[in-house]
Amino acid sequence: MAEERQIFTFRFTRAYRFAALPFGVTPKSARVIVTDAVIDIRFGPWRLATNLNNVAEVEEVTGPYAFLKTAGPAHLSLADRGVTFATNSEGGVCIRFRSPVPAIDPLRLVRHPAATVTVEHPRSLAARLV
Repeated sequence: MAEERQIFTFRFTRAYRFAALPFGVTPKSARVIVTDAVIDIRFGPWRLATNLNNVAEVEEVTGPYAFLKTAGPAHLSLADRGVTFATNSEGGVCIRFRSPVPAIDPLRLVRHPAATVTVEHPRSLAARLV
């Protein structure tokens, strides 16, 4: 039996597209892939992958976000160590994990208890994860 695989693309606004480009984040390099077993977030050179059973909670729509705090590369929240992969300021999905996961640093030392993604269809992604 074939594993079900869904791809969720990021929704880029013009300003975010220009801010992300120098960091290698483009519509072709940013996506969320969900299979029966894992969630794999790719955002230019950044990647977060974990088992679906590590997803503890999903907030369907969060935002709006401040452009200066979210545009360009992946962002680390100093408040809670969450990671944000944003391509628009309107809204996204916040995914909380049972066990924190690496994503933002190449040595994988920083672990994130949550990730926010601004995909094209946030409600569909949220429904797929719960």
